[in-house]
Amino acid sequence: MAVTNPWSKGITPVIGILTARKKDGSIAGNGALFIELQKKLISLNGISFIFTLDGVHQDSIDGYIFIPDRNGWERITSPFPDLVYNRIPFRRSEEELKGSLFFACLKERNIPFFNPSFIDKSELYHLFKNHPFLHTFLPATIAAQHKKKLFAFLSQYQSIYLKPSQSAKGNGIYKLELDTESKVHVKGLNENEEFVTFDPFWEEWESRLLEKNYLAQEEIKSILYEGKRFDFRILAHAEKNHYRVTGIGIRQSQKQDITTHIPSGGRLLPYEQLQNEEYDFFIETVVQHIGASLSETFGFFGEFSIDMGISQSGQFYIYEVNSKPMSFDETDIEERRIEHLCQLFLQLTAPKKD
Repeated sequence: MAVTNPWSKGITPVIGILTARKKDGSIAGNGALFIELQKKLISLNGISFIFTLDGVHQDSIDGYIFIPDRNGWERITSPFPDLVYNRIPFRRSEEELKGSLFFACLKERNIPFFNPSFIDKSELYHLFKNHPFLHTFLPATIAAQHKKKLFAFLSQYQSIYLKPSQSAKGNGIYKLELDTESKVHVKGLNENEEFVTFDPFWEEWESRLLEKNYLAQEEIKSILYEGKRFDFRILAHAEKNHYRVTGIGIRQSQKQDITTHIPSGGRLLPYEQLQNEEYDFFIETVVQHIGASLSETFGFFGEFSIDMGISQSGQFYIYEVNSKPMSFDETDIEERRIEHLCQLFLQLTAPKKD
């Protein structure tokens, strides 16, 4: 049986965290993040609950609230919240959201909403390609949709990455290499293939490349630390009229060089181990430009993360921007994340001054 309005009047803000259901009907999402947000909000005289689109009614929302004293979740029926934080973990569920009347309902009630959606890699590339500052830091990229263009691109760079336009955590990424004998080598996290020429590669891979809307991206020869390539993982949050760096981590490849993600065997290094003033200044600058560009184009982004690297020639490169960052393994970064998110909640729900 659902509890109705388990909080008293005067508690503000009330944050609704929008997620989705798994195929088995259970609630999906980053439960640890939801719990820590609830604990912090309570200390700030606020409260949060999670809900899915099927729980939304005309004047109320059915959802779940975490009760710290009981260390458990309870069903609730709530009025509409003061703000909605989008943590839908599946692209298919987000497509359902786009087709619903939920956005119109929030707008009608003047309820702030962030982040608007996942970021399509192709859309992101074209956005940054036309940006006066950010275009400088993009690897060469094309759509992997045309045989002749892809072969010409591979011939030019010899080693490229294939990335699905809609993916995360390094899923579906492959490295494509052309050797001196015109053989094509395909390397994935758990697979290796060799083709005598480009033609048989295209015959086998064409349908996959088209179906997943793959991009081809030049391989950037990264600077090395202790003989291995590494990337920066940068977490950022909005604060008033600008964006702040919440935390920076370093991920280093170990057994394979397809991706540096920890679940794929990457190694975590503290940023302080490589930190310098040049890195600090560039990261702070690029965070401002990316945050402003995303919000201006897609709708308000209160949070995002960036995957960034440096070439052997010292050039900075932006590889990815993620609208729904995964948890960072660094405890201090996660703690600051909770703090900055809650401060942003308070800022966005504060009464407007005349």
